[in-house]
Amino acid sequence: MEETKCLIIGSGPAGYTAAIYAARADLKPLMYQGMEPGGQLTTTTEVDNFPGYPEGIDGPTMMEDLKKQAERFGTEIRWGMVTNVDTTERPFKVTTDDGAEILAETIIIATGATAKYLGLESEELFKGGGVSACATCDGFFYKGKDVAVVGGGDTAAEEATYLANMCRKVYLIHRRDELRASKAMQKRVLNTPNIELLWHHEVKEIVGTVEGFNKALNGAILFDNRTGEERKIDIEGFFVAIGHTPNSNLFVDKIQMDDTGYLITKSDSTATSVEGIYAAGDIQDKHFRQAITAAGTGCMAAIEAERFLGEQV
Repeated sequence: MEETKCLIIGSGPAGYTAAIYAARADLKPLMYQGMEPGGQLTTTTEVDNFPGYPEGIDGPTMMEDLKKQAERFGTEIRWGMVTNVDTTERPFKVTTDDGAEILAETIIIATGATAKYLGLESEELFKGGGVSACATCDGFFYKGKDVAVVGGGDTAAEEATYLANMCRKVYLIHRRDELRASKAMQKRVLNTPNIELLWHHEVKEIVGTVEGFNKALNGAILFDNRTGEERKIDIEGFFVAIGHTPNSNLFVDKIQMDDTGYLITKSDSTATSVEGIYAAGDIQDKHFRQAITAAGTGCMAAIEAERFLGEQV
């Protein structure tokens, strides 16, 4: 059976940064990239808010850079998925989708979270070409333009008010007649003059032009779920803010998590409820969900894993 000092489950900014630090600490980490090597940023065309890239960079290129840096220091990166982890004793027995069995002295979980979308074909078509699930990441590209946000919770309200500071107009589309957001967030939305609330509206289709790899969103077709009437709004950006699903199914009933599935870490730490297992990135962060914060927790997890192993000697 294969053995490793540090197994990293998942890639993206958290996983790759953890790999860089763990490899430099001579832990000889082993990484399984998961279903989406590079994480959510591989679906992002431009990244302008990660330090060190003054001209910006596209998401896939940035993730490839991080991967190469991790490999440079000796990380072994493999395709495939971890299918089972026995957390009852150390070293942890791990099984992968190709049947491999690994004994890991420490584990860093960096499986991330998946943004929820509406499930429209046109929405999928315009991802990276006007459709986004992160206003903080992509809002800058729509400065002075008209955009829409769909959702009714705190995330939607926060994204709408954030965008209102830079966009000419923000449509907030909600299928009910009241927001689920906190009273404070609702008040902010209602007191922002360039946010227009579209109650009882749902999205039928995203529209725009597609020429080869060039996509330009220019509107959304909505329908009133009370009357069935349709209308088109002219927008250049469409932000989906209906939540995220943490990729934590592998650890149900094994590691402590909150009622929405995010792994719980100790204060000022990435340590989980299982000694020797750490969580980094969006799998444990429901608030910020940024590449830079994910990278930061990846660094923390690797340092904590290295210190933990040092204490076992």
